[in-house]
Amino acid sequence: MGYAHEYAAAVMRRARVPMEPADFVPNWADRPRKGKHFPGAPLLPLPDEAGVGAELARGLYGPPGEGGFTLPLLGGMLRDSYGLTGRRLAVQANSDLGSLPFYPHANWSRGTASGGGLYPVGVHWVSGPSGPLTPGVHYYATEHHALRRLLAGDVTGEVRAALGGLGDGTDQFLVLTVKFWQNAFKYNSFAYHVVTMDIGALLETWRIWAGAHGLRLDAALWFDEPRLGRLLGLDAEEEGVFAVVPLRWERAAPGAVAGEGARVRLADQEASRTVIGFETVRRIHAATLDGAADRPSAGALAGALAREPVGDGEGVRLPEPPASGMGVREALRARRSSFGRFTASPPMSAGQLSAALAAAAAPAVPRTDGLAPGGPELTRLYVFVNKVDGVPPGAYAYEPVDHSLRSVVPGEHGAFLQDNYFLDNYNLEQAGAVIAVTAPTPAVVDAVGDRGLRLVNAVVGATAQALYTAAPAAGLACGVALGFDCLSYAEQLGLPAGEIPLLIMMVGQEHRSPADFVHTIV
Repeated sequence: MGYAHEYAAAVMRRARVPMEPADFVPNWADRPRKGKHFPGAPLLPLPDEAGVGAELARGLYGPPGEGGFTLPLLGGMLRDSYGLTGRRLAVQANSDLGSLPFYPHANWSRGTASGGGLYPVGVHWVSGPSGPLTPGVHYYATEHHALRRLLAGDVTGEVRAALGGLGDGTDQFLVLTVKFWQNAFKYNSFAYHVVTMDIGALLETWRIWAGAHGLRLDAALWFDEPRLGRLLGLDAEEEGVFAVVPLRWERAAPGAVAGEGARVRLADQEASRTVIGFETVRRIHAATLDGAADRPSAGALAGALAREPVGDGEGVRLPEPPASGMGVREALRARRSSFGRFTASPPMSAGQLSAALAAAAAPAVPRTDGLAPGGPELTRLYVFVNKVDGVPPGAYAYEPVDHSLRSVVPGEHGAFLQDNYFLDNYNLEQAGAVIAVTAPTPAVVDAVGDRGLRLVNAVVGATAQALYTAAPAAGLACGVALGFDCLSYAEQLGLPAGEIPLLIMMVGQEHRSPADFVHTIV
């Protein structure tokens, strides 16, 4: 049994048995930056383009397009996903409310959600001669909406070799990395669970954005990670490569250049005076590196994902999700977390619930890895209905094929939801509905190895981002949380052994007169 089983079990139990080190306290005065800092690296400003008619619905549900990226389109996607778009202040229930008015602690909004608002994912663009810039390795500096050139020269042959043939049709790649300390300073051993979901959230934003613009964007999670880590000059104990996205560019790519031996020499300048390495994070990362380049065969997850349905009670057929003409950029700019501001009056409509669930069910296993094409969904959605017009209170299983709810446990669940949430920043009993995302993590790990833990969490993160992005179009407030008792949810829903509740997502109405301040940058 690999270490991923042990780690997943510790995450599931953490509401009752704290993960080690149980006495850890974050040193906020010595926190790291939310991005990397490369002093002296040339800064190349990016253009910014969002196509006319790029509708959210097309990105969420439409087939992928066949268009090619350009520099303005790439800049627009980066800006709308991870770039800073504005500053927000609001009276809400988060514990940092008192510090947010001060500029050093300002809350800057972005299109993509991140656990704890920490944004630890590093975006690197490895470009070849078919692109508009000098070939090389560039780091996306989110605060400037610009690229930092880290290496000059075509090293795309190294990326193609690491992908084992998946990127043979292009010489443009986005490579996603995570520096663990950027999250672990707050979440310690729990950090790996959080950042692997952050990867999925960013990939889902890109999938939606690209689809809305008639582009196709696929991601690879299995590749020769040590090889790419060496290329980017990473310390394997402190940082990992979590996803590679080959980009279809507007110009055809020439033949590959080997570029062997080249590597980034510039080092990130760490802001923290003290950096702590956590043994649990080191062990789970090492476990997921084992077999990183051994891509599972197509259909490898079929057995893991075939499980019996839960609940046999009377069903509720939801209406078709109402159409929305909101643009993808508008939806991403409107995305935010509704900390403690839900209200049960007026209740949600059944159409709004249908729209929320349809969006949450839209993400799929990354297509590039081809693990389960056309097979069962990796995640399942369970809905605790509090206040929804036309839907009796109760816990339901969601069936995305016909937008129906199957009763699992009838009756009110407000007290259960609030009692099993161990933070103070959400009023779950006032949300219109609480959606629990579950997945068979142990079975996936058994089927494809410890790296399957990354896959599960990426799909769960993608589910959260899809709902967050769709909520404004449905007229809903939204929030996502990890601070709940997974075991209690599994027991309440009667889930089979190995089916793990990994995330809860709240949707509903918000107080009509919020005290908000929004300053838009772009």
